[in-house]
Amino acid sequence: MASEMKESFRALRHRNFRLFYFGHGMSLVGTWMQRTATIWLVYRLTGSPEILGNVDFTGQIAGVVLIPFAGVFLDRWNRYRVILGTQLLSMIQALALALLVFTDTVAVWHIIVLNAALSMINSFDMPARQAFISQIVEDKKDLANAIALNSAMFNGARIIGPSIAGLAIAVLGEGLCYLFNGLSYIAIIGALLAMRLTASQKPAATKGNILGGLKEGLVYTYKTLPIRMVLLLLAFFGLLGFPIMPLMPLFAGEVLGGGPQTMGWLLACFGLGALVGTIFLASRKTVVGIEKVIAVNSAVFASGLMVFALSKTLWVSLIIIFLMGFGLIAQMASTNTIIQTLVDEDKRGRVMSLYILSFSGIAPIGSLLAGYTAGMIGTSYTFLIAGLLAMLGSAAFTYNLPAWRLAVQPIYGKRGLI
Repeated sequence: MASEMKESFRALRHRNFRLFYFGHGMSLVGTWMQRTATIWLVYRLTGSPEILGNVDFTGQIAGVVLIPFAGVFLDRWNRYRVILGTQLLSMIQALALALLVFTDTVAVWHIIVLNAALSMINSFDMPARQAFISQIVEDKKDLANAIALNSAMFNGARIIGPSIAGLAIAVLGEGLCYLFNGLSYIAIIGALLAMRLTASQKPAATKGNILGGLKEGLVYTYKTLPIRMVLLLLAFFGLLGFPIMPLMPLFAGEVLGGGPQTMGWLLACFGLGALVGTIFLASRKTVVGIEKVIAVNSAVFASGLMVFALSKTLWVSLIIIFLMGFGLIAQMASTNTIIQTLVDEDKRGRVMSLYILSFSGIAPIGSLLAGYTAGMIGTSYTFLIAGLLAMLGSAAFTYNLPAWRLAVQPIYGKRGLI
């Protein structure tokens, strides 16, 4: 049993990854507190599903167009310095929101502008963090485990952050969540400064113009069938699955008759399911066969979303959203793992930017559509339709698995995995 536990956490033996893991974990608790506070603050100020969707769309879309270009720069720049800079800018954004809330001057347009700024920061930060993991895990046999542990840490914060935020909002208001998030960046900045990086841990420099580099990354991704298939499925789920989060205040308030604490419990149970899913992935010893994990968990999320849409009872909703969290994040983390395993190192920044774009970039469009759809037919029916469409996407991916396996065999052989 002890040896199995040690195997599940084997990537933590790498010092730089260990520093990143725990520093980033503390910061992410604050990030999830801020996300929870923001959707509740907008709901409190407006009470409108359309505005919830609009705020999420307009706040994120500003950074979407930058993500593919950010990938080109990340294959040329020092990713360590990029992450250090983005963490400092994110701290300033959080503290600015805290000041606005504490002085009771916050308005929806403030949230949109500051969220747009954070979106542009994240367009560099998110793919940089994903690509950076391969640089701070010296033994590439531990890379899949590092990705799974990183996802587990992310979703552990997803549990803790909304739970604390729900209580904090009910007692002290949203401002405390923003303040805590701003201060939490000290942990990841300190961890980054404590790292010792070698020359081999710096990205390979690439030459040529930016548009040429972007085209090269897009062509490479399109021609690599295993990467293309998992990214298309992830983008489809990004359109249908992630937009449920901005609508969670409506489901908690209108369907379940609760308040911020109910929303916090729902988000926490989603995060708990996600955490269990990523721990399951961390216990896997190989990426071979991971396409089955993607197919099965896509179906788990889609079916869960349909059942969740019909639920009117809190305890039933908590169980179902736990399964949804398991399914969605297990699919995402498996997709991350297979991409990081298959991608060529000199294109890692560009391909990981497309990975981020597949859910983070598509989700604002889904939020906009979901907000208007919920305003017309109701939150429950919106979730039900999304679940049905997600199931169709899962079925299409499963149907094409034989072609996926045939295309991946030569790459597995080249990587020494089979």
